[in-house]
Amino acid sequence: MASVVFDKATRIYPGTTTPAVDKLDLVVNDGEFLVLVGPSGCGKSTSLRMLAGLEEIDNGRILIGDRDVTNVAPKDRDIAMVFQSYALYPHMTVAENMGFALKIAGTPKEERERRVLEAAKLLDLEPYLERKPKALSGGQRQRVAMGRAIVREPQVFLMDEPLSNLDAKLRVATRTQIAALQRRLGITTVYVTHDQVEAMTMGDRVAVLKDGLLQQVDTPRNLYDNPSNAFVAGFIGSPAMNLLVAPVSGGQAQLGNFSVAAPASAGNSVTIGIRPEGFTPSSSGFDVVVEVVEELGADAFVYGKPADPSVKFAHSTDEGAQVILRWDPKNPPKPGTTVSVSAIPSAVHFFDATTGERLK
Repeated sequence: MASVVFDKATRIYPGTTTPAVDKLDLVVNDGEFLVLVGPSGCGKSTSLRMLAGLEEIDNGRILIGDRDVTNVAPKDRDIAMVFQSYALYPHMTVAENMGFALKIAGTPKEERERRVLEAAKLLDLEPYLERKPKALSGGQRQRVAMGRAIVREPQVFLMDEPLSNLDAKLRVATRTQIAALQRRLGITTVYVTHDQVEAMTMGDRVAVLKDGLLQQVDTPRNLYDNPSNAFVAGFIGSPAMNLLVAPVSGGQAQLGNFSVAAPASAGNSVTIGIRPEGFTPSSSGFDVVVEVVEELGADAFVYGKPADPSVKFAHSTDEGAQVILRWDPKNPPKPGTTVSVSAIPSAVHFFDATTGERLK
C-alpha cells in the first residue's frame, strides 16, 4: 500500500493553451478512498490518467509512496485500473479473465489460482468462474473487472466511472459493495465520477474540480456544510443549494421580506446560499410561486420562482433556475400557489457576489 501525491501536476494538451489540469496539489493518504468529482471537462479523468501513466505530465510530478513515477511506464507503477468499459476477453472464462495479467507476468499457476479464488470469494463470483462474459449480467461483468484488478494486489486502485454502464438500481447496490470492499482490502483508491451522490456516499474524502483547478478537498460532510465557494456549494448536494443575489443595506442581506445579518465584508450585494432543507415556512418572509412539487414519499420538494422579480439567481445565465424547498411530505402546497419561507441564520451561507469565494 502507498500514498499518492500530485505535486503541482499539470497537463496541457497539444494545440491548446489552457491546461486540462492546472498545478494540481493533492495528497491521497495510504489506504484512503478519494473521489475526484466535477462536471464534464473539469480534468478529473485526465488527473487519473496522469497517475496511471496514460497521459504525459507537462509540469510538476506524481509520487506513489516515496517513488517519483512521473516518467515511469504504466506497467511499472504498481497500479490497477478499472475502466468504464469492462474490456473482458469474450473467449476466456471469468477465471481466465481475472488471472490473465498474472499469467502474462509469469506468476506460477498455483499462485494464480489461489489469488483468483480469493478474489472470487470477495466478489461472490465463485459460481461463475467457468462462465464466459456473454453469460453474465452487467453487474457481474463489472465485478469480474474489479476482480481482475484485485488479483494483481497493487499499491493503488484507479477507477474511472466504473458504474456508468449500470442501471440506476444496480449502481446503488454496486457502489456500496465497492466502498465496503475497499475498506476491507485497505488499498489506496482514486475514483473518478461525475455523479456527486456517488462521490458523497463512497469517498473518505472528495476532491471537487472545475476547469482543471482543484476547488476543494474535504470529507463529504464538510463539503456539504462548509463549501469553500459558490461553485462547490451549487455542485455538492442533491437537490442543489439555492444561490440567490441579495442586496445588503444596514448590515442586512435582504430576500423579499426575509433579512439576515451579512458579513462585514459583503459590500453592497452578496450571494446567499440556502439548502432546500434550510428553509422553513413563515407568515412573512421570502415568497416563492410554486411551479412543481416532487412527492417522494418520505420527502417532498417544491420548485418555484421568486415572487419578487427583482430577486435574481447567482447564475444569471441559467434561465431555467428555480428555488428548491424541502417541504412536509404530508402537506405539500399546490402548483400555482405562493408560499412564504424564512431560514435560520445558521442555515445561510454567504459568498462574494463577484468571485464566488466564501465570506466569513
